[in-house]
Amino acid sequence: MIQQLAIQSLGTGIGVFLGVLIGLGIRKRKGKTEGLLGGSVLLTASAAAGLAMLVMMTMKYFTAV
Repeated sequence: MIQQLAIQSLGTGIGVFLGVLIGLGIRKRKGKTEGLLGGSVLLTASAAAGLAMLVMMTMKYFTAV
């Protein structure tokens, strides 16, 4: 059940990861590093993608029931 929800929510996670990675990468090049987890764009993008997947999995679970 959880694997199926994760697979269905994978597109959301990938989209958020790429969007945040590009956006924060540009922002970090300009010298604005506040708001990054551990000063890392990759870590922040991964955390945002994980959270987005978790939210989407929860939404899919409760709308399917």
